[in-house]
Amino acid sequence: MTALDVSLLGYAIRIAAPHRLWLVAAVALLGAAGVLSLRRRGRALREACGALGARVAPRANLARPAASLSLSLAGLALLAVALSQPQCGARAELARRYGADVAVVLDVSRSMEARDVRPSRLERARLELGALLDRVKGDRVGVVVFAGEAFVQCPLTTDYDAARLFLRAVGPDAVPQQGTALANALLGAKELLETAERGARGKVVLLVSDGEDHDGQVHAAVSALADAGIRVHVLAVGTPEGAPIPIVDGRGEVTGWRRDRRGDVVTTRLDDATLRLVADRGGGGLFLVGDPGRGLDALVAALDDLERSELGERITVSYEDRYAAAAFPGFLLLLAGLLLREGRPVTAPLPSSAPPGERPVEGEG
Repeated sequence: MTALDVSLLGYAIRIAAPHRLWLVAAVALLGAAGVLSLRRRGRALREACGALGARVAPRANLARPAASLSLSLAGLALLAVALSQPQCGARAELARRYGADVAVVLDVSRSMEARDVRPSRLERARLELGALLDRVKGDRVGVVVFAGEAFVQCPLTTDYDAARLFLRAVGPDAVPQQGTALANALLGAKELLETAERGARGKVVLLVSDGEDHDGQVHAAVSALADAGIRVHVLAVGTPEGAPIPIVDGRGEVTGWRRDRRGDVVTTRLDDATLRLVADRGGGGLFLVGDPGRGLDALVAALDDLERSELGERITVSYEDRYAAAAFPGFLLLLAGLLLREGRPVTAPLPSSAPPGERPVEGEG
């Protein structure tokens, strides 16, 4: 919920939780109900006793109940304002941001549509990367996608929501040329990291793929990354047993299976050997989707070991919480409303029919 900025008597006030201000409206409704109750009470007294109401029921006056209601409502209103987290006293601070640069290289070739990992290799990769973005703090993340060719889908950014949008937008249809240009993708990630403004000391490429490689140049590409001081981690997606590559319609339904030139169903398998070679030569680790010991937790721990450097600075405005200024008097008013008695003890005069000995003598005392 977006904070609400208001001005009161020349002071800038910020309401951090404006969605809770509906409680003030609830207090107003309670006040209206209380006023109606007091009016019904007064009308009932007049109907029952008429002009003798003050003598017949001296404790049934409305002044004290009205005061109790007013105090209670005022206290509840102030407590509602306190719950909305009012803040004031803004001050500007210079915040420095430290982090590393992470280039995600995502395989979007047709083989990533296989469903040996549910819901599919590509969808599972998106889910894992989304969970990774939830756990990185301050690092810049860029995305390079590849199939038969590679291109930068998202430049290095700390806007993780934007990175998620780019990840959701990619798929096999986003790359016209099919295949697996793994070497080109790695070199594209190298260029992305090296040309970044105020590049971080810690640079890493995260390859997310099933390991299929059709150009055979991956060894040279990984060596180039290692020579540049860029570590390469690998997140493997798929199983050694493999699965056929489905043909999917616009509704996501499988309508058939992809076949080779001889008409045989194509089965794609996780190429663990290629991915392990990339990780070893890149000085990184090999992680496997769905493996408790080598999954996302282990990958996050490896990324935490990266050297962080200053990536930028920005002016931030901070506010001091002032909810206590409303909560404390609100509590006192509510307590006063609860403790205020509706009537005070009154000594009723003796009736005129009392025995002469019990009548007050005029002028006595």
